[in-house]
Amino acid sequence: MKLGFFIATSLLAVSLAAAQDRDKSTSRVIVEDGKEMTVTGCVQRNPEGGYTLAHAAGKDGVVGSYILARLDDDDDELDDLEEHVGHRVEIKGKAADRGDGKIKVETENGKTVTKSEVKGDLAGLPFLGVKSSRMIATVCP
Repeated sequence: MKLGFFIATSLLAVSLAAAQDRDKSTSRVIVEDGKEMTVTGCVQRNPEGGYTLAHAAGKDGVVGSYILARLDDDDDELDDLEEHVGHRVEIKGKAADRGDGKIKVETENGKTVTKSEVKGDLAGLPFLGVKSSRMIATVCP
């Protein structure tokens, strides 16, 4: 009887996990316009997915942190950042929060895809579209 209960609860847990995976939505942020910049910082993985560049600094000093995003639909530069989590990197790209920025957000939830676009002075939306990246050091402060 205990074995049957264990098997039944295990199957229920697997079924719930599969249902949760179907219910999860995925989002892609694409920076389409913004100020060109080169910054260095530490790559961190976000708990909900994606990456952040923490302790970012450029030629004008400290600029804070950026949520790293794609520059266009075909961009695969973000995929290369997995190997640089915890490393100090230099990133060249476009910052959406520095003047006239434009970002697209595409969210997929099952079979539904929602697209939205934000334009203008995007202060408070620190997205950096990654054009290129290179590792500077294997450690971060």
